[in-house]
Amino acid sequence: MDQTGLEPEVIRILELVAEGENFLLSGGAGSGKTYSLVQVIKEVIRENPGSRVACMTYTNTAVKEIEHRVDHKNLSVSTIHDFLWDQIHPFQKELKRELVKLINDENSRITAPEGQVPDTYFDALEEGITYKEWTRVAKGEISHDEVLELANAMYRNYPLLCSILKDKFSFIFVDEYQDTHPFVVETLLVHLRQSKKKNIIGFFGDAMQAIYEDVVGNLNIYLESGVVVEVQKAQNRRNPMSVSTLANRLRTDGLVQEPSTDEHAPNMVDGQVKQGTIRFCYADVYNEEKIRAFLEWDFNNAAQTKELYLTHNLIAPKAGFLALMEIYDRDPVIGLKKDILKKIRDNEKNGRESPEITEGMTFDQVVNLFQLKNIKRELKKDILLATAPHLYAELKDLPWEEVRKIYIDKEALIDDKKQDVLDENRKGSKRDYLVKHLFKIQDTIYYYKQKDYREFLKRTQFKIRTNADKTKLKECIEKLDGMSASTIEEVINYAHESGITLIDDKLEQFREASAYLYNRVKLLPYSQFQYLYRYLEGFTPFSTQHKIKGAEFDNVLVVMDNGNWSDYNFEYLFTDRADKASVLERTQKIFYVCCTRAKENLVVFYVAPGAAVLQKARDWFGAENMIWV
Repeated sequence: MDQTGLEPEVIRILELVAEGENFLLSGGAGSGKTYSLVQVIKEVIRENPGSRVACMTYTNTAVKEIEHRVDHKNLSVSTIHDFLWDQIHPFQKELKRELVKLINDENSRITAPEGQVPDTYFDALEEGITYKEWTRVAKGEISHDEVLELANAMYRNYPLLCSILKDKFSFIFVDEYQDTHPFVVETLLVHLRQSKKKNIIGFFGDAMQAIYEDVVGNLNIYLESGVVVEVQKAQNRRNPMSVSTLANRLRTDGLVQEPSTDEHAPNMVDGQVKQGTIRFCYADVYNEEKIRAFLEWDFNNAAQTKELYLTHNLIAPKAGFLALMEIYDRDPVIGLKKDILKKIRDNEKNGRESPEITEGMTFDQVVNLFQLKNIKRELKKDILLATAPHLYAELKDLPWEEVRKIYIDKEALIDDKKQDVLDENRKGSKRDYLVKHLFKIQDTIYYYKQKDYREFLKRTQFKIRTNADKTKLKECIEKLDGMSASTIEEVINYAHESGITLIDDKLEQFREASAYLYNRVKLLPYSQFQYLYRYLEGFTPFSTQHKIKGAEFDNVLVVMDNGNWSDYNFEYLFTDRADKASVLERTQKIFYVCCTRAKENLVVFYVAPGAAVLQKARDWFGAENMIWV
């Protein structure tokens, strides 16, 4: 085997492959794990020309990147969900059987509106079980979360499927493994072993960057049992020396990164690693205007500079869509309804009786039943009547059973954030139909103004037959673009009447099914959505700290504000609160991810730090990099 040009880690992986061992390539941020993955794929295909290779990754963007680097007929690259669905969907008889079993399993997250269902529940479906962007289990339509659990059950209960998969793919590689659900890892490392046939499973990623919920995080149990062999990749190709030195201080797993030996690595100049800058800035309050003036970065260039916050709620007032965010995330009446449901569930769990809710009761009657039953003080009825009487009035006389089904989720508003305008939307957006419709309107305005008429025509129903139509179209777009002060409903109606964006069945259904939410949003000025659009489409420097993973920027500003989120605490990070282990671990990982995005300059801002925080910051950043702003 000619190993010229291969990384030593890749050479070791190829040795493990030759020995029939499953492997894990662990590498810190900026270590070039994708580069190693591509090298492994190319070498495996070269050495095994008759074998097929599957590569699963987290996003459609990553899929395209790997396909671009390795163009070969024996390679299949897809997202994890698409890969699993492609393997199981031909087996409809078994799919229906397992889906029924999961619905009837109290430990499964998959439920049907009817509760327990008979074995014949899906027999009449002409199309069988289908994979959609939404979930309607009663119609056999499942989405992303259901696919993972269903695939896990299929491979657990049908060993023949394990043999079929191994026959199809001699090699299965998983990129960013730490972000995969435990179901996926269990399927690959436990269930597939039911088949005596051979194949190799390889994982690429970094446990320190496992920042999402419901993910596997690490492969420790499989490493300890010898099912997987680890290969560490220590080099750092992204970060300047100052940032990589800080990153090594932040890691908790013993992996110490070293400068790359490749003089062509992005963090190298004239054969030397860039020095870069790190600074710990602090003050009694965060003054965005003051810190931006001090840094002198180009905050209008979202591809170059990023300002990171822990939550969307912290970003919304700065980005201009606070009123929209408050509707989707802080509705007080829906909050009261959620508290009542939580109280009922807690009572059931602890064997306590709840007040009896009889058929036909209104929402107001149920609220009255629970008024003295430990509902959060700020959500009590008297507070609502004082602060939001119009909202309570909309729902008070509706049947409780109707109100209890009203569901408002902030992900329906802010899901699918791009990091910059060249980023791609991912599959599986959770945006609701109202937000999607508003996106159609604003997209038509944007692409028309950009003179990208091909994309514009994909999105509009406006018919252009004459020059007069072109003139009218220009007038309509200009009017729409200038309706920032008009209400959202007025914009929707004008876009429909002018033929730019017609009101479709989905929006009509949303108006009816989500009348309370629609009636709140429709009264807001359209500027609220325009600001949201700018934020989600990557025109601003703002991003949440979770959404930044996998990206890199010249300049990174990390604002250390917990945002009233109890899952994280930046003070614990600097004071090493071992008694708060889970919160500390989550905070350590998110901070590591944020700091390692920087290719040139990193600034961390902390509001009113105590003495212990300042001491740890000096240890990490150096006294010369401590700056009061």
